[in-house]
Amino acid sequence: MQQPSFDPAHTAVIVVDLQADFTEEHSGSLAVPGTDGKYLEAVTAATRDLAARGFPLFFTQDWHPRDHISFYTNHPGAAPFQSVEIDGRSQILWPPHCVQETPGAEILVPVGSADRVVRKGTDARFDSYSGFADDGGHATGLDALLREAGIRQVIVYGLATDFCVRATVADAVENGFAAVLLPDLCRGVAPDSTEAALAELRRRGVSFGKAEDFS
Repeated sequence: MQQPSFDPAHTAVIVVDLQADFTEEHSGSLAVPGTDGKYLEAVTAATRDLAARGFPLFFTQDWHPRDHISFYTNHPGAAPFQSVEIDGRSQILWPPHCVQETPGAEILVPVGSADRVVRKGTDARFDSYSGFADDGGHATGLDALLREAGIRQVIVYGLATDFCVRATVADAVENGFAAVLLPDLCRGVAPDSTEAALAELRRRGVSFGKAEDFS
């Protein structure tokens, strides 16, 4: 569906965690199903097209220290994908991924000099699915950057639908931004949690669309 109110003067694109460790194409340590070369080509082409139409680009980037709390290897005796309670919070333990200054943390969509990269998960004590704040409530700076740029609406896609995309879009709405999700440019970890995430975002008033809607 056409979204005529989403003009480039007040609309930004947020590309969520398009990083090597989350892709099958790069044999990532936490690869999301369906993230092959064709997927990356589609995302790259759509991102370039949206940029050419004048939409400013913002990228979120997982950027974890090696001792990050979410890595199962930092919990003796724990197994990957196990859920544990830490300081009253439920925490899924993941394989080490997107470690700072490693190839796995690389953003795979070309980032231009005018684009903004917001790093998250930099505090070893807290996970950070959302591009806006970590699980401890510490802001990443994304909200401030969007407001400084005069942004009122966001177009969001990336990885993974049921985790970082869901959390980022939900927080965008919570922070007062209108949001459009492009599901064709997302991939989820599991079908059931992906469907649940999409249903939640619909309930929050998020619009769903395709990149060509903004031509």
